[in-house]
Amino acid sequence: MQAAVQHLPPQLMSSYSTLSRAPNSNPTAMHTPPTATRKRKRAHQYTVSYSEVQEVDSSGRVREVIVIEDTPPPPTVSPATTTRSHLYSASYQPPLYTGPVRTRARAAAEAQALSASTSSLTTAVPPPVKKRKRDPVEVAGTASKKPATANGHLATAAGAKQSWASGSGAATDEASKGPVPCDDKEGHYIIVPDDLIFKRYRTVRLLGQGTFGKVVEALDTETSKKVAIKIIRAIPKYRDASKIEVRVLQKLKERDPNNKHKCVHLLHWFDHRNHICLVTELLGMCVYDFLKENDFAPFPRHHIQSFARQLLGSVAFLHELHLIHTDLKPENILLVNNNYKFVQIPIPGKRNAQPRIKRILESTDIRLIDFGSATFEEEYHSSVVSTRHYRAPEIILGLGWSYPCDAFSLGCILVEFYTGVALFQTHDNLEHLAMMEQVMGKMPERFARSGARSKPEYFKEGCKLDWPKPKATRQSRKEVRACRSLMDIISPTDSVNRNFFDLVKRLLTFDPAQRITVKEALQHPYFAQHIPEEI
Repeated sequence: MQAAVQHLPPQLMSSYSTLSRAPNSNPTAMHTPPTATRKRKRAHQYTVSYSEVQEVDSSGRVREVIVIEDTPPPPTVSPATTTRSHLYSASYQPPLYTGPVRTRARAAAEAQALSASTSSLTTAVPPPVKKRKRDPVEVAGTASKKPATANGHLATAAGAKQSWASGSGAATDEASKGPVPCDDKEGHYIIVPDDLIFKRYRTVRLLGQGTFGKVVEALDTETSKKVAIKIIRAIPKYRDASKIEVRVLQKLKERDPNNKHKCVHLLHWFDHRNHICLVTELLGMCVYDFLKENDFAPFPRHHIQSFARQLLGSVAFLHELHLIHTDLKPENILLVNNNYKFVQIPIPGKRNAQPRIKRILESTDIRLIDFGSATFEEEYHSSVVSTRHYRAPEIILGLGWSYPCDAFSLGCILVEFYTGVALFQTHDNLEHLAMMEQVMGKMPERFARSGARSKPEYFKEGCKLDWPKPKATRQSRKEVRACRSLMDIISPTDSVNRNFFDLVKRLLTFDPAQRITVKEALQHPYFAQHIPEEI
């Protein structure tokens, strides 16, 4: 079995040869374009597809890789709720726990009683919702049989040996009857209000849940400060992946103790009841949630410039440490502060229409999060990375990937900030490539030939993209045709837009060898311009 992925050849990486060097020290305002009518296609419209694949690296070792393709978020309790396990969000939402405090034992008993009563019904009921297929290792209770090991830098051997019944939550008569399971059947930690985790962190509310685990807001009883805790599922493959994230976060904090580069800092980590827990500062909502609550209205251009400068600086810092983030997207960018003001935007062409209300952030400070997929350049590269909407063409075509894939994702993000909606709204590889050609122009011949050798099913007549296929639906063809060119999206009407267009065009280059590096992008004339405040 051969390796499933290859690194970019040396000639494609010539423009990135300087990444290991130390970093250097550091006309008329125009309204942002109107909000597009097409909303971003969210993944909940599609079936979840996530699987384990085995790949063989260059040394012949078999590796188990988790591939998550367009995973939808679970249902939310409010439009502002962040729903992915890697989002440390404190977005506006009502408290989730309004009833009397329940212990884990009582919650488990109620769930069991509900299950028993449901199974005894004789009347016809609708078919159950299709559950996600679990791997054999995800049998309920399997993970809990393993003793928790104290891997955190504040963990102690005594802490690792505490019993399941006395480790957290209020002591009750129910708990004294024996060990109470703390996991659900999928290996997620059961969140109970006022639960005391690791004898230090008291839970406040659930912030989000996703494939890898849950994120809760908690009060640190030692410092009296609120924090976010990412609680990883008690499944071996997710535990292993989280340890890689811990390693990356520790390196980032070690190299940037003052957080000049705006990557989220790990405050503490530990192993609690077979769940790896990562404690970080509690931040605001993610940028995608803000866009969603703002009816997908675009950001003002001076805010986009601030976001771009911070993001490029964060990613340049990662690249200097030989790290590739691989999952850059608005969901992984958190606002430090959610505060905003309301402004009224008149609707053009409608004299008596009520003006539209738009939210304008009071601060554009952000933090980059979710390093669970971050990869060191010299280490093994999985064949598929990045969330679909922000995936670079070289990944789709199986040509190997490196630092340039982060630059491409940033280009997609900046366009989304400018329009309010995702640039590439698709869940199909060939359709995605066709949309790229609509936006960015035809693929360069050399890059297309490489793609045709790797993925011949996507090409015809040598190196021409084979679109549309006869089986392509009418809706699919329509959506590809609806994609506007980058120049139509970012009309170069003034010097600000002209420079912004040029920067984004360089980031959204098909060939990774020709794509601008993030370090070079920071020196682009766009950042030397003063952009007046606008709405």
